[in-house]
Amino acid sequence: MTDAQPVATLWQLAWNDDRLFCSVYRQGDGFELRLESPTAVILSERFELQPRMLARTEALRASPKRRGWREPASDS
Repeated sequence: MTDAQPVATLWQLAWNDDRLFCSVYRQGDGFELRLESPTAVILSERFELQPRMLARTEALRASPKRRGWREPASDS
């Protein structure tokens, strides 16, 4: 996991001062999906650009939103 390079942040959620990110990293010859906080990786799994994996990212986002997490306020 140490040689992974960040590619994109798909979404982020906030609960008070806590943050949760869903990001894609380039890992070796493929991609890795990570659900992470600023201090820890919560979930890490191989990621392929396929509809079922994109649906998985939406499911990962929907679960905390049902529990009160929200989109962070924009800085503008």
